[in-house]
Amino acid sequence: MSSTEASLDRALHAIADPTRRRILQALKEGEAEAKASGQKIGATGHCLCAGDVEERVRLSQPTISHHMAILTKAGLVEATKKGQWRWYRRNEKAIRLMVKTLRGKL
Repeated sequence: MSSTEASLDRALHAIADPTRRRILQALKEGEAEAKASGQKIGATGHCLCAGDVEERVRLSQPTISHHMAILTKAGLVEATKKGQWRWYRRNEKAIRLMVKTLRGKL
């Protein structure tokens, strides 16, 4: 199995779960809301902390951490730790590559 196929498998596994798709949607909406309101997203471009994700998808912190680890390992989400907070944003480049690769395979 090539590294591209392994990456595609990890990404598809990550988005197979409806909760993780809700998290990706929450991250997308959070970034859009920040841009629309003129809020500065920050130098790193991260838009939601773990607590924000928790609030938006209404799940416990351990459950969110579990799902975020899978999304991060799949490369679909980038995480940055600042102090005690972890900030997340979608990796749009990886998401586009996943879609392009999948399109080529089917």
